[in-house]
Amino acid sequence: MTRLLHVVGAQISPIAGDPGATLEKFAEEVRTIRGSFPKAQLYLFPELYLAGEMPFRTHAPIAENRHRVPGPLTERIGAIARRARRWIQAGSIYERAGRKTYNTALLFAPDGTVVSTYRKLFPWMPFESTDPGASAPPVVDMPRIGKAGMMICYDGWFPEVPRSLALGGAEVLLHPTLTSTSDREEELVLARANAIANQCYVLNVNGSIEVGGGRSIGVDPEGRVLFEGGSGEEFFSEVLDLDRVRTVRERGTRGMNRLLWQLAEHGPKAADPDYRGLRRRRAE
Repeated sequence: MTRLLHVVGAQISPIAGDPGATLEKFAEEVRTIRGSFPKAQLYLFPELYLAGEMPFRTHAPIAENRHRVPGPLTERIGAIARRARRWIQAGSIYERAGRKTYNTALLFAPDGTVVSTYRKLFPWMPFESTDPGASAPPVVDMPRIGKAGMMICYDGWFPEVPRSLALGGAEVLLHPTLTSTSDREEELVLARANAIANQCYVLNVNGSIEVGGGRSIGVDPEGRVLFEGGSGEEFFSEVLDLDRVRTVRERGTRGMNRLLWQLAEHGPKAADPDYRGLRRRRAE
């Protein structure tokens, strides 16, 4: 049976500086997606959308906009996911953990539970003031669908992050982003490169920002662009064939380049523990 994942990416703007109003906007957008794309299984939102962040605009101070995970905010988001009965990758929020503040991505199951959290490994230094996460990005098993990996914005510039997700079995990378600077052009190249190098889908959903923002992109396992947005608010609907990932990894990109297979066979020569473990994981 073909494993299909119908996704909708939401390239949208928050209510700048007002996380409470943005949460209400988020709930309305979920209802809109649910009504407009009734077969869609997974909704994707931008980085720090629910924080009310908008670059180059006044926004709520981080110190006043941090949340415990789990906590009241995740309960409210979970209730929205439960009413929609859909998977929701709710972008990211500012997480308060002791004296530290993390940029944390959240994935909710259709029953409203938080099934995965991920603290951004690579804040955009020196411009971002959040603390770097200390744990590897997670790969989440979506029952009867497939495996999804999570990373956040600047993580995509470090090839070790998507590669670690691919080695963990991820078939689609959920990549919320908030980029309003001129290097968005390079990020479009990186999204395609990360998909090609790891032979998986990449869904890079950016915020809709007045200055250089938008241009969300979805890429298939061979690097073909599925969608690319403009600068305004848009919804992107796409049905992903996750069995295509398996085919590309087994037969090679365009029937030639079997990257992950070759890593499994010859990776130990790279003296990298992740590569040495790949052969064992493939045999399990």
